[in-house]
Amino acid sequence: MDTEITLVVDGVEHSLVVDTRTTVLDALRERLGITSPKKGCDQGQCGACTLLLGDRRVNSCLMLAVAYDGANLRTADGLADADMHPLQRAFIEHDAFQCGYCTPGQVVSAVGMMQEMREGEPSAVTADAAELSDEVRERMSGNLCRCGAYANMIPAIVEVAQR
Repeated sequence: MDTEITLVVDGVEHSLVVDTRTTVLDALRERLGITSPKKGCDQGQCGACTLLLGDRRVNSCLMLAVAYDGANLRTADGLADADMHPLQRAFIEHDAFQCGYCTPGQVVSAVGMMQEMREGEPSAVTADAAELSDEVRERMSGNLCRCGAYANMIPAIVEVAQR
């Protein structure tokens, strides 16, 4: 069964007809041609499809598009204004990627993670974390990188978080 929905992606409103079984990720990539969120595991475990729903990070491969009619979504492409987002710039400066497949999801997740920290949401290690890098590592644990570029990602995120 098909239904018409509206998604606001990176500030642009899109109306589209989708099968009720279509995920937000598939609607973005296959119907709207917005490809910065990536399809990795398609099970919500790798984080390559991470988007911001409002200010909250979400796995778009687990979200049925019909349930998010009218939602305001932000991808890695929508983070920057005239210049790159500070996290995008930090990833480049720290060489925090190798193949780059997971990078848009990593950057979007880091933006959401920093919002969670500003709001005082505790993580599993908040009470025990002596170092900000431990806190960042725990909070970013839902985003996987097959290349293992974590050694540079964590310092990039920590640098921006300390500003």
